[in-house]
Amino acid sequence: MPEIPAVSRRSLLGGALATGAVAVGAGTAQAKPAEPGAALQAPTPRRSRGQKSMIGVPYDVHETVRVGVIGIGNRGSGMGEGWAVVPGCRVTAVCDIRENRAKALADRIVALGEPRPAEYGGSEDAYTQMLKRDDIDLVYIATPWEFHHRQGRDALLAGKHVVVELPIATELDELWDLVDTSERTRRHLMLSENCSYGRNELAMLKMAHEGLFGDVTNGHGGYLHDLRSLLFSDTYYTGSWRRLWHTRSTASFYAMHGLAPVAAAMDINRGDRMTVLRATATEPKGLADYRERFVDRSHPSWKETYINGDLVTCLIDTAKGRVIRAEHDVSSPRPYSRINSLAGSRGIFEDYAGTSSTGGRIYVEPDHSGHSWRDFDSYRKEFDHWLWKKIGDDAANNGGHGGMDYVLQWRTVQLMRAGLVPDIDVYDSASWCSPVPLSVKSLAAGGRPVEVPDFTRGSWVNLRMGLDSRETNMPPVRLSPLSRPTGRRSSP
Repeated sequence: MPEIPAVSRRSLLGGALATGAVAVGAGTAQAKPAEPGAALQAPTPRRSRGQKSMIGVPYDVHETVRVGVIGIGNRGSGMGEGWAVVPGCRVTAVCDIRENRAKALADRIVALGEPRPAEYGGSEDAYTQMLKRDDIDLVYIATPWEFHHRQGRDALLAGKHVVVELPIATELDELWDLVDTSERTRRHLMLSENCSYGRNELAMLKMAHEGLFGDVTNGHGGYLHDLRSLLFSDTYYTGSWRRLWHTRSTASFYAMHGLAPVAAAMDINRGDRMTVLRATATEPKGLADYRERFVDRSHPSWKETYINGDLVTCLIDTAKGRVIRAEHDVSSPRPYSRINSLAGSRGIFEDYAGTSSTGGRIYVEPDHSGHSWRDFDSYRKEFDHWLWKKIGDDAANNGGHGGMDYVLQWRTVQLMRAGLVPDIDVYDSASWCSPVPLSVKSLAAGGRPVEVPDFTRGSWVNLRMGLDSRETNMPPVRLSPLSRPTGRRSSP
């Protein structure tokens, strides 16, 4: 009997889009209702009258994308410069509670040959004055986590599209509020999930959607990064804000770096959805041990008690019966890893594990046999995402984190300038960040399962494009006679 090939998501979706017939629920499993008492409930609030979904809503066309930056610490400083070098993008305003930081970023943008952005700062609400400007289309937020929800919401209400660093919010009601505010204002909000644009992550997504792994059954992602020295630094995290989160929350703070690429490969919110989460945590030993060995007794951290487990693990079920394991550990001595693994009925890919230049290893049938891993090199070349083929050289020269920062920024600007639908929407952003509050809820209940909200309110059953986008070009940049020459690269 001849072997039946795996069905390619690309061919399925391409055919559906070609005929304009993506049927609600067609060919997808419905979420099974939990047995009474099996999981802690997560009620779905009703939409307000006149409020409509943002799924499939394109950006208005912007000839130039004008960006306002809020938060100019370690992350905001680098990304602020990054926006300025994307073709067709201009940073028009910058804001930080410390005015000298806003001035420093404005100086660096001028040094790039760009017009000087307006500067705001000196108070916690200085950003609200910036939001009143009519020359900002997109607000980028890179402040400490506790400010993300309020600043993101205020930017939406001011009529701006928004990109927020991880997480977009830390509480369930805040996540729902951002979803509802996006729907009411008709403005997009997306998580600045640069790892979703990583080269290996996008190749993994393409392989999954081409059916290379057969039926995908499970994935594993996370954020394993020894931050101990930075957490105890007196200068790296202003006011020690990130270390202080370890004194007041048991949450899996940052697992979305690994969760998001796996969720995209599984078509979460695009034919499948996360339904139930269970969390476990180890004892919080790492930070106290590091402090004991390396931190002087006069340091203010000696007054702190750490409650966040060194390793917080979330097991997440999906409506189609898949399982995702998402992990977070920044308190233990270990090499950096986002794990980035995907497996199915015909093979498996593992990142941060191989000896090849890509860092990945693979085993898929019928290509491989003998229970021996193979290098990922040739597969990444074959399944390299069009974004990396088109702007990979620019990304290597202009962006941090191996270039994926620039890919995210370039793609966001391209989507806005071309009037296209975002790759990552507010529903993806809320879903990927939901393990932050849900892990707290599960751990408080002794690891009991908790329901994952359906932020799409039922639209997850529709198969649709996301990060697996079709190739498009950056619209040409029109230079006025008064435009100054810059170091920007041409737009492919």
